[in-house]
Parts: sequence; structure tokens; C-alpha cells
Amino acid sequence: MKELKSWAFWRAVAAEFIGMVLFIFFGIASAIGNPLNGAQEVKVSLAFGLAIATLAQSLGHVSGAHLNPAVSVGLLVSCQISLLRFVFYTLAQMMGAVAASALLDGFKPREKGLGVNTLADKVTAGQGFAIEFFATLQLVLCVIAVTDNRRSDVKGSAPLAIGLSVTLGHLVAISFTGCGINPARSFGPAVIRREMKNHWVYWLGPMCGGIAAAFIYDLILSPRSPSLSRRRDILFNGTDDDVDDNLMREAEMAGPSQWPKPDFIRTYNSNDVPSSKSPHLSSKGLHQNFTSNAVPLLKSPHLF
Repeated sequence: MKELKSWAFWRAVAAEFIGMVLFIFFGIASAIGNPLNGAQEVKVSLAFGLAIATLAQSLGHVSGAHLNPAVSVGLLVSCQISLLRFVFYTLAQMMGAVAASALLDGFKPREKGLGVNTLADKVTAGQGFAIEFFATLQLVLCVIAVTDNRRSDVKGSAPLAIGLSVTLGHLVAISFTGCGINPARSFGPAVIRREMKNHWVYWLGPMCGGIAAAFIYDLILSPRSPSLSRRRDILFNGTDDDVDDNLMREAEMAGPSQWPKPDFIRTYNSNDVPSSKSPHLSSKGLHQNFTSNAVPLLKSPHLF
């Protein structure tokens, strides 16, 4: 509950709302076109992918730029965010999607639709669930993998990689389900247009895909080993990386030599440098200064 007392937490929630408004507005605007146009699927796929890459780069340092309940639940299961943050992020994402859909509904020509996700002809609900499950699984797996701070081999832009993953999901799933892979994206237009047929597919499929991605990465591909008490502490109290706002304001006013150093901010001398024999840097090794007089680096609690 300590997160509720932090302005950083509320700024992060606001960032999820604002980011979702922009994401849904531009994404669905691209989908309101000629459905018989063969290039429509490519255009929509690129629009959603570019939108998420842009917003991840813009808002990642504030909230992590989840912009998707399936991503948030994956990070919850992976014990990277608290249960409270997951709940507030999901609510902010849903509200942002509804707000953007309502705004777009007022702007578009009356005869145009609103990009409500529906199953294609002859696609059953079970088949739609499977498509949404696997399309979301690859997205959340990508998010968790490229933002794993234990890795030292990730090159290039994490937001771009995630944007391409969103594009891939759309290219595959649009012909079957319209491509949800984001329950909030499906929720907004469905609420405004009051079209809830098979809407459960666009929640259950992506959320199960996000949970499965977290288990696959954390238990099989790159196991984590925090203690049960540590996992419980993160789920209910947040991470150690949550920096008190007052502490940060004091740090900004002080000179570098006077910056406060909480327990989780450390400096190291040359003797603390990890061995070059190790194939990967430890998570500690990614966030340290190696000179005793250096300005301490704050570990970011965010994805990007």
C-alpha cells in the first residue's frame, strides 16, 4: 500500500491512461477504412506497431508503458510489479480505451465503424481464443525478454522490438479475430458501440497468453529464483526500486556529493567489477558505477 502515497505511482497511472488514449485513437483510426482493401491489414498492423513503439519510448520511463492488461498481468505473474499497480494500471488502460473510442466515435463519419473486434466468418469462439492466446503469448514473451535486466546481450531498441511484435500479432490475427491481443483495446470500442458478442474471447485469450508467457520465460527459458517472501513482498508492497519523491527532490537540490543513497543505490570500486568469465552480467552489474566517487545511478523500476 506504500505505493498509494507516492506521486511517482500516480504519475505512472496517469501515463497509462494518457498513453492508452493516444494508442487507441491512432490505432483504431487506422482501422476505420475500406475493409475490402487488400492493403488494409498491413496498414492497421503497422499503425498499431508503430504506435506502441513510439509510446513505449515516450512513456516507458514514467510507467513502463504497459498499455495492455495482458502485459501487466504477465509482469505481475513474473513478480515485477505489485498487485496494486496491476489493478490501477488495468483500470487506467480500460478508461483510456473507452475515452479514446468515444472521442473517435465523435470524429468519424457516421457510416464508418469503430474497429470493434469480431470473429471472422466460420471462425469459432474456441479458434478465436487460440489465435488470441498465441498472438499475445509471443508479444508478452518479447516484452519480458527484452526488458530482462539480467541480460547484457540485448542490443538496439526494446520499444522497437515490442512494436514489431505487436505488428506481427496483427498480421497473423487480423484475418481471424480482428486482432485483439489487448483486452483494453477490444473493450473500448465494444463499450461505445454496445457490441459484446464473444467479447470474452478478447479477454480470456490475451490474459491467458500473458500468464503463459510469464511462466514459460521465468520457469523454463530464464528461471528466476527469488524467495517466496521476496515474491510476496513485491506483490503486496511493490519493488525496492520505488524511489520516494521527497528523496528525489532533495537529491535534485543537492550537489552530486550530497545525494542521498538509499539501500538499493550503491557505488562500487574496481574490485566489485563482475568477472569477465561470466557469460552474462548479473542484474546488479547492470546498475552500478565502478568508481567510489562516482555519482550513483538509480535503478529504474520501469520497463524501458
